[in-house]
Amino acid sequence: MYICYIDESGTSEVPGNTSHYVLAGISIPIWHWRTCEDEIATIKRRYALESTEIHTGWITRRYQEQSRIPNFGSLSYTQRRAEVERIRRSEILRLQSSQNRSHFNQLVKTYRKTQPYIHLTYDERQRFIRDIATAVHNWGFARLFAECIDKVHFDPSRTTSTPDEQAFEQLVSRFERFLDNITPSSGQQASVQQTSYGLLIHDNNETVAKKHTSLMKVFHSSGTLWTHIHHIIETPLFVSSELTSMVQVADLCAYVLRRYLENHEEELFRLIFSRADRHGVLTVGVRHFTASGCTCEICLSHRSTPFTLLP
Repeated sequence: MYICYIDESGTSEVPGNTSHYVLAGISIPIWHWRTCEDEIATIKRRYALESTEIHTGWITRRYQEQSRIPNFGSLSYTQRRAEVERIRRSEILRLQSSQNRSHFNQLVKTYRKTQPYIHLTYDERQRFIRDIATAVHNWGFARLFAECIDKVHFDPSRTTSTPDEQAFEQLVSRFERFLDNITPSSGQQASVQQTSYGLLIHDNNETVAKKHTSLMKVFHSSGTLWTHIHHIIETPLFVSSELTSMVQVADLCAYVLRRYLENHEEELFRLIFSRADRHGVLTVGVRHFTASGCTCEICLSHRSTPFTLLP
């Protein structure tokens, strides 16, 4: 049995406020589940982030309050948190009567989302994310599947699918092909005992849950555009990412892929992309849906191996 944990990065609306929408899944065999969970927990403890959700987009931002605190890096975690919270309380009180309610509400949201990480400096937060990405890179048993949609080249008038529907169908198809490829074959159809089965676990979102559950039911009965479904069981299970470290890892993978495509950030990308499912020398687990002739590493790796993967 293989579990594929799924999360997204960017907005699926066209045009939305990101140029790319990425749906990513990280698959591990169930017998490695505890090993992965324990390793992520160990890294979290190293940064005093026990029981804290890894939300990469919020972790990697710069927190301006920290730059206003003298010798912030030399303070203890407790002192850092107290100083940042003091400045934030002052800022909220100052802006409460502001006429710009959208700015005030966005500020409150930012403070709420980043609160668990304010005891870490920017460099420490970057190092934390890099440690998680390095752990994933070292999981030789893991496989990455993703659909990265460049919405500039996604024409809603030419398809009946939305970006998130297309991405989900692509991810399901590639995970199914992977399971089929690793199922032992002796010239005849594999027995039930030999078949490699898979289960999808998705970050919980009520709207997405209904849509993807309905889509998966269609895939089970009629197949996707590319394959029939014989190895993925059930419809996706939807769980709170706050409680599931591996869904948080999927969030990191989706974020890293999007940042590479939108901002050319390569360091974390190379760590994560090393786990993309491959057939021979070609990458088959991750696709960049964009204009023909794209020279990003994802597109090139569908035709060759353009760079040496990290050891």
